Amino acid sequence: MAQRPQRIVLKFGSGILATKRGVGLSRPQIARLAREVGALVRAGHQCIIVSSGAVAAGLATLGLATRPKQLAAKQACAAVGQSQLMHVYANAFARQGLAVAQLLLTHNDLDSRTRHDNARNTLAHLITRRNIVPIINENDSVAVEELNFGDNDRLSAEVAILIKADLLVILTSVDGLLNATGQVVPLVRDFAEVAPLVRDEKGRLSTGGMVTKLQAAQLAVKAGIPVAIASGRRAGLLAAIVTGKRVGTYFPAR
Repeated sequence: MAQRPQRIVLKFGSGILATKRGVGLSRPQIARLAREVGALVRAGHQCIIVSSGAVAAGLATLGLATRPKQLAAKQACAAVGQSQLMHVYANAFARQGLAVAQLLLTHNDLDSRTRHDNARNTLAHLITRRNIVPIINENDSVAVEELNFGDNDRLSAEVAILIKADLLVILTSVDGLLNATGQVVPLVRDFAEVAPLVRDEKGRLSTGGMVTKLQAAQLAVKAGIPVAIASGRRAGLLAAIVTGKRVGTYFPAR
């Protein structure tokens, strides 16, 4: 692990939490991610998860085979699935000797000075407890920006800035930012140079795509927080990233 403890925000997208069909959650996948996060916590790091996946969790309960297009239906899936998502997380982290805490936020919460301070103080208290992993999602029943097109990418950057994180790791269903030949771009210092590589497309299970991930990375980097975008389907990458190994696409802080 890293030589010094770090404060790390980990963003888990829908594409790495859902089953291959996209209906329901992949418990083995979440269990594996919990093991890797647990190892980071035991090594002294403070970890905060920004998690998507509530809609995928709620699909089966509502008898839906695919992610709905109507906003009300997506909100209903999120409302049903959020408790299921947290239940799976709670069980997975309990096996690591850790408890979880749920925080539902909106961008308005972070824009409001009072609510901004309250969220920051709550998170600061939770992560000092050492045995609790905060898990954050957008409050989809009252806010719809991430639900429609962000997949919590921007929210993860805002949370990283809120708590003055040392690192933001965005785990997704691809290996990182890809160049024109499909190879991973290992290092990005100039966002303008890589902007032409980003296509406005997304995975079947996600709502963000690489566009919003690049926007989130740019937001965090400007605030002095380095960012890594990597595959959440490959085991062992979290430890590699935290120890400074070049995995996926890395955006150094300015």
